[in-house]
Amino acid sequence: MPPAAAAPSFALLPGAAASPVILHVPHAAREIPAGVRAGIVLDDAALERELDHITDAHTDAIAGEAARLAEVTPWRFVNRLSRLVVDPERFPDEREEMRAVGMGAVYTRTTHGEALRGDGHDPGPLVERYFRPYADAMTEAVRERLAAVGRAVVVDVHSYPTERLPYELHGAGSRPPVCLGTDAFHTPPELLAAARAAFAGVGRTGLDSPFAGTYVPLEHYGREPAVSALMVEIRRDTYMSEPGGPAGAGLPRLAAALAALVDAVS
Repeated sequence: MPPAAAAPSFALLPGAAASPVILHVPHAAREIPAGVRAGIVLDDAALERELDHITDAHTDAIAGEAARLAEVTPWRFVNRLSRLVVDPERFPDEREEMRAVGMGAVYTRTTHGEALRGDGHDPGPLVERYFRPYADAMTEAVRERLAAVGRAVVVDVHSYPTERLPYELHGAGSRPPVCLGTDAFHTPPELLAAARAAFAGVGRTGLDSPFAGTYVPLEHYGREPAVSALMVEIRRDTYMSEPGGPAGAGLPRLAAALAALVDAVS
């Protein structure tokens, strides 16, 4: 099947016309196309274990339930493929610090430092096939919110393990129930305050530890103050069995908190 006929690797799920909010869910999926699987050196059992560790399981369900609960339905931009295909939140070049552990836009090492792809693997075809169309579509989604309502609020929905994994470059610090990742230009104080208030019932919120920063399309990054952004990193033991297990009773509470944040900034 030619690439033009292939199923989209991401989806923009519509929200209310008046909503500025885009819930961005980049790491919830486990799907790996057969052609991409062929370039991964892990056997099937090892690959499933790696997916258990690296996938932000059920974050798409959290975002979906939050969208249902919100008074003004947010837009959702959801990755349909595993981050082991490409990680849309990485820089595709030498700017990306995670290249140091083999986890640039196209991963070559696992969460535990083992080989994921063979030596000399060329990331270029995966970047062109999957990374750039995703980035272009997310950029266009933000443009559309700016054109429609004059502002865009990107809320990045992630999760992270209770125990530090070897790949984490900055994992020695605090691991609160909810980590809020910020950007000096794109995270205004009122957005951060709204998030802290919304998640207060879940437990302590931390700032930029163990993960920092947030996603903004490069076209707008550091240039457009009408684009605000925040990363919400949820510690997995608050809502699921680790690693890679089912969701539990904590998921509805987190979805309600995320909906409260959406409503506060809509």
